[in-house]
Order: sequence, then structure tokens, then C-alpha cells
Amino acid sequence: MQTTKYYHVIIALFSVCLVVSNIIAVKIGSFLGYFLPVAVILFPFTYILGDVLTEVYGYAAARRAIWTGFFCNLVAVIAIWLSIKIVPAPFFANQPAFAAILGFTPRLLVASFLAYLVGQFANSYILSKLKIRTQGKHLWARTVGSTVVGEGLDSLVFIVLAFSGVLPSVAIPTLVLTQWIFKSAFEVVATPFTYIVVNYLKQAEGLDVYDHQTNFNPVKIN
Repeated sequence: MQTTKYYHVIIALFSVCLVVSNIIAVKIGSFLGYFLPVAVILFPFTYILGDVLTEVYGYAAARRAIWTGFFCNLVAVIAIWLSIKIVPAPFFANQPAFAAILGFTPRLLVASFLAYLVGQFANSYILSKLKIRTQGKHLWARTVGSTVVGEGLDSLVFIVLAFSGVLPSVAIPTLVLTQWIFKSAFEVVATPFTYIVVNYLKQAEGLDVYDHQTNFNPVKIN
């Protein structure tokens, strides 16, 4: 990919949103009577930024961002785990609270990581293919459509892997649907912002990539 002005800035924002979302997700908030992890106020931005990356720089560039975010999150998880395991100083009285807030279970961690990869790659792939199919028209339909699928898969994979056998089976579809609707609605509301950012970046970077010859293998390193 040619030298760009803003690509690495967007990757940094993407990774920060992902890492912080996973840290704050431990808190369950009340949103108009619906109970959701407070990460829903930030995590949808990763899909918006993923849309921007795919639309402007192409699928291969978005793929690098997705894996960069994944490994940044992995580093954060390892650092948090080590910080919990380190024996606290005798005068540090908040170890139980520290561990309770920042700790995680392996099951939730695996569910979160897999859901992230499945959702993000589905979102980027669909947007890229729709861009070719629509010849670059109807950006709103591409961003919303790809996010509906990506966020749906993300919610489905995470909730099923994390809570099957833990919560009543009848509660699983409700949890999936609630998160899916909330996150997808976030994308719809943010569509004007997405248009502004995409149009600015295309002009500033001199780029508008169409993935006609792109290898869509998600694990390809390039």
C-alpha cells in the first residue's frame, strides 16, 4: 500500500476502542431498561472504523488493522493477567477489587476473541464485495448492511460461546437480539459521520480502493 497520511492513525483508534471496550465490558449498564455491557458505547466504533478502512484503503488494509487490534488486545490481556498474579505490596488493600474488575475467565476471553475475528472479517468482506457490486454507490447501504451481518455474528458467537449452559437457554436469543439491535442502530445513527470521514480521507489520501484482485484469505499476511 502506498504511503498514507492517516491509515496508522485510524489503526491506532481502532485498537484503542477495542482494548478499552474489553476492559470496561465487565460493567453491566441499564440502557432504557435493557441491561448491556457498557462497552456498547464504544465497541461499535470499531465497526465504523473498520468500514472506513475497507471503503478507503481496501480489504487487505482492513485485515492488517483487524489483526493489529487482535494482538494489541492480546498484549493487554496478558499484561492484566500478570498484574493480577503479581503479589501485591502489604499496604495495597485493593487487590480483591483489582482482580474482580480486571480479571476474566478463559471461556469469556475465548468467546470474545473469536466473536471479534468472525464479526470484523465478515463486516470487511461484505462491505468490500458490495462496493464492487454497487460500483461504489450507496455507501450507506454498504456500511449498514455489512455491520448488521458483522455485529450479528459477533453477538451470536460471543453470547452462545460465553453463556450456553450458564444462562437459561431461553435467555440466549434475547441477549443476542438486544446487543445486535443496539450495535446496528449505532451504525445507522453514525452514518452521516461515516460519510464525512470517508469523503475526507478519499480526497486527502488520493485513494478509493476496489478489491477486484484481492486475496480475501483472513489469515494472509501482507
